[in-house]
Amino acid sequence: MPHQHSPKHTFLYFQQYFPYPSMSSQWTPEAVVPEKIQRLLQQSTPINSMLAFVQIVRLLKTQPRTGWIDRKIPRVDAESIADHMYRMLIIAMALPRLKVDVDKCVKIALVHDIAEALVGDITPFGGVPKEEKHRRELASIEYMASIVSSYNPEFATEMRELWLDYEEIRCLEARYVKDIDKYEMIQQAWDYEQEVGLSCDLSEFYLARSGIVSEEIGALCDEVIRQRTAFVENLKNES
Repeated sequence: MPHQHSPKHTFLYFQQYFPYPSMSSQWTPEAVVPEKIQRLLQQSTPINSMLAFVQIVRLLKTQPRTGWIDRKIPRVDAESIADHMYRMLIIAMALPRLKVDVDKCVKIALVHDIAEALVGDITPFGGVPKEEKHRRELASIEYMASIVSSYNPEFATEMRELWLDYEEIRCLEARYVKDIDKYEMIQQAWDYEQEVGLSCDLSEFYLARSGIVSEEIGALCDEVIRQRTAFVENLKNES
């Protein structure tokens, strides 16, 4: 039987890999950068700055999405932050091209969680207030932009602006990506339930449907929820 992770267990796991000072101290992205990346940054050349940036981004591939761990999905099966972002990119590319700039949607989806490479995937159970979470993420995106700017200043500026587009919903494309973010989470919950049944309580993730505004993405969610409802009814009838 896989180990069951409570929010407390997840918080301790998060601290192990993304240690940060207590709430009474000021968290900084510099404090959580792995030592090998710090050594690259000390060389102060544009190419080593790019290598450091790429290695920071790599952390997205190794950090599991905390919500699934909290709901007892085995860590070996839990998607990473990068997994989540990748499928969002594909969904964004497949959007009908009538209302939005799909290329911009893809770019926003690509960077919307990039700060989590340093901050980690903080949930409401993580003991970090919403305002502090935003401060850490903004500090991280500014820090990452400062690193890569010596290699490609145009990209550094674009990354920061796209991230702000998402955070502040400054354009229609950001609104769509917010909806895609919720849909991808709902789809992932349904994917897990098809694999493991209802042994893990993922029902709360479907509540995100109420926050989806765009018709196209809402229709995708509605079909997933319809299939899931039929699945649950079949299980009840079989028991």
